[in-house]
Amino acid sequence: MPNHIHDLGGALEWRARGETLRIEPWGRDSVRVRATPGGPLLADLPGALLDPPVVGEAVVKIEGNTATLVNGAITVRIDGNAEGVADPQLHPAAGRITFLRTADGSELLAEEPHHFWWPGPRLYTATGNGYHRLEQRFRAYRGERLYGLGQHTHGLLDQKGAVIDLVQRNAEVTIPFLLSDRGYGLLWNSPAIGRVELAETGTRWVADSARQLDYWVTAGQPADILRNYADATGHTPVLPWWASGFWQCKLRYRTQEELLAVAREYRRRGLPLDVIVSDFFHWTHLGDWKFDPAEWPDPAAMVAELDELGVKLMVSVWPSVSPLSENYHELLNEGFLINTEYGPVAHADWPDKGLDAYSAQVAFYDATNPAARAFVWDRLKENYLSHGIKVWWLDACEPELKPGYPANLRYHAGPGLEVGNLYPRENARMVWEGMHAAGETEVVSLNRSSWAGAQRYGAALWSGDIGTDFASLRTQIKAGLNVAVSGIPWWTTDIGGFHGGDPDDPAYREVLVRWFQYGAFCPLFRLHGFRGEEQKLEPTMTGLPNEVWSYGEEAYRILADHLRLRERLRPYLMEQMAVAAEQGLPPMRPLFLEFPDDADAWSVDDAFLLGPDLLVAPVTEAGARCREVYLPHGATWTDAWTGTPYPGGGTVLADAPLERIPLFLRDGAELPIRQDGNRR
Repeated sequence: MPNHIHDLGGALEWRARGETLRIEPWGRDSVRVRATPGGPLLADLPGALLDPPVVGEAVVKIEGNTATLVNGAITVRIDGNAEGVADPQLHPAAGRITFLRTADGSELLAEEPHHFWWPGPRLYTATGNGYHRLEQRFRAYRGERLYGLGQHTHGLLDQKGAVIDLVQRNAEVTIPFLLSDRGYGLLWNSPAIGRVELAETGTRWVADSARQLDYWVTAGQPADILRNYADATGHTPVLPWWASGFWQCKLRYRTQEELLAVAREYRRRGLPLDVIVSDFFHWTHLGDWKFDPAEWPDPAAMVAELDELGVKLMVSVWPSVSPLSENYHELLNEGFLINTEYGPVAHADWPDKGLDAYSAQVAFYDATNPAARAFVWDRLKENYLSHGIKVWWLDACEPELKPGYPANLRYHAGPGLEVGNLYPRENARMVWEGMHAAGETEVVSLNRSSWAGAQRYGAALWSGDIGTDFASLRTQIKAGLNVAVSGIPWWTTDIGGFHGGDPDDPAYREVLVRWFQYGAFCPLFRLHGFRGEEQKLEPTMTGLPNEVWSYGEEAYRILADHLRLRERLRPYLMEQMAVAAEQGLPPMRPLFLEFPDDADAWSVDDAFLLGPDLLVAPVTEAGARCREVYLPHGATWTDAWTGTPYPGGGTVLADAPLERIPLFLRDGAELPIRQDGNRR
């Protein structure tokens, strides 16, 4: 009787029913699983995993109809044919995978068949030309909690029960990595368009059209899982000191003099400022990637003055290319634009200078093409870097297509359905590789979208175009924590939200103050938004003022105090950024990351830890002047404002006057919270 399980020398392979399935060690306590419906496995498909680090030898055993692979804390078992079932009639359960805790043999995660007869846990449905709709199903576990998956606006921290589209959209960012309270992490190592269903009846990952199943599983406590994930997909660099400070932004500063006047006013008032931003429509045409000299006559002089003020200039870079751009025809002729299966190159309608009331049908450069990345970087180097601009805002990098039909897209890396989620990571890679080639080692790009592994390219993420109310703020806290456990440690929001907000409205001023307090403890600290009523989208548009002095005297005093508080905390924050780079542990942490043995910590979705020592409890209700705060078991906690100690494992009612955000210090930690120099 033939055995369909083969020892490849430290890896296992199953070949039967026309399927090839391989399980191999991939880093500490981790394994990679790949499967294809016919023939040998395909190599070099787009994905997030780096080559596996060498961390010891896995142990493979084949005993009868079952085989196991042991790699540290994780054991993988593959079931062969059932006893008494003669080949070639394989039992329906043959080829099924179970992931076990090595320490006690208990089940971490197991594949679950769709049906007792057919299909099994892996389903391949042909879509033509060697591509398939791929499904991978796992068993559901009652009470399991699931975190990660990038950034979403559904308002959930624990995403058990949700169905998540695996597609990039403004404010909806796909990073297909899950962390479970059962002690495992899973990366769906495919940039294909699809979805994940986290149902009570089972978990199902779906790729709408791709060639190979590919996923990675690791085991351990939450911190171990994130360390292993960083090893597998890449570590972030250390954040530069200047990037941990305050970033001033609005939609939009229309001229060089307007932007400089704001930077000068920050310095005149003695307020901290590290970055100021030139937003969209500063260009001549979309895809020229250069300043309009009518509005920005001397970029080099502007950068020189900002340097004297100690301020970096960040410039908005879009992947869009207008037909009016001087680069359009060269990009088109070289094949450097995203193409389509049917019809013209991919496009979206977008206003451009010189079109009056009309919108251009703009195209998009293909960031998955190395030659296209080099072309765009050459323009950025010539038109921005040459003036001393070294900070990049990579906006609309999903990319923002209209309509969003990924099935009709054709990238250099492959069909849209197979590789579509890859784009924002490769766009960040363009800046990373270009800056390093130019001899620049401090690389930070702010991205509106992301994918697994983007952190290794110095890519920060912000939460996109969101609302300006307390409900949106509550959603952002949960979204940011899920980003943190998705491997992206550099994250921020538009403080105050994006769409609207009246600086003269007392109700909105309260939102802005509470959001600013929260933002002071985010990894990146950035004020942005489009204040006022909606306007027509056009090159001359601008919002109302959005500086810290724009919201009245009471708000100004509070915001200025929090600017100074951020300054006092920057050394501590930079320590956490170094930990993020070395270990993959994010500076913003859900409580369960530090307190995995506290069952209640896994359900806290309205507070977080900044590093290991500071618990931050944002105020997210209008008119609230106190709030309940859960203090995790296993530590003692001190109110950072009053010095009052509390035991862990319970809830306290914390005072929260408008000028103060509740903060608690762990186990006697000393941080410079108060201005009086008392290091509580």
